[in-house]
Amino acid sequence: MVHNKRAKDTRQRGNHTHGWGSKKKHRGSGHRGGKGNAGSGKKADQKKPSYWADKNFQGKHGFHSHSQALLQNPINLDDLQIRLNTLVTQGKAKKHGDSYEINLNELGYNKLLASGKVAHKFKITVDHASSKAVSKVQEKGGEVMVLKVKEVKEVKKEVKSEKE
Repeated sequence: MVHNKRAKDTRQRGNHTHGWGSKKKHRGSGHRGGKGNAGSGKKADQKKPSYWADKNFQGKHGFHSHSQALLQNPINLDDLQIRLNTLVTQGKAKKHGDSYEINLNELGYNKLLASGKVAHKFKITVDHASSKAVSKVQEKGGEVMVLKVKEVKEVKKEVKSEKE
């Protein structure tokens, strides 16, 4: 039910300041010295140092990286397990005998994470996967095809082997 609230000015009838003190107050931005930080220097610099102390008081700060390498859309093994029947009925996953073949890139995911238990045999194709997720799938007899392998780790291994 709509509540009809009486307007404030009807309650202030007979009071010429309407709760704002002097007649001059509550006209535009006049009583507070202007808009924003206007008037901050009027009273012997009491207000300005409070603006100076806070470096993030005004303006934009930082930046957004537009690098595609940082944009990841991960999925956990647990979520994959829950959605498995739906994916098969929609034709987005295929069942071959006792194993399921899933291409996560076609589903919009580019990283496989290890949270959850694996109850079925999977053959998963994905750009990135955590090592724990790969080992969990392999324990059940499945396999994970990782399309983009980090080259940095391989370089570090080569450097260690050269030192030995």
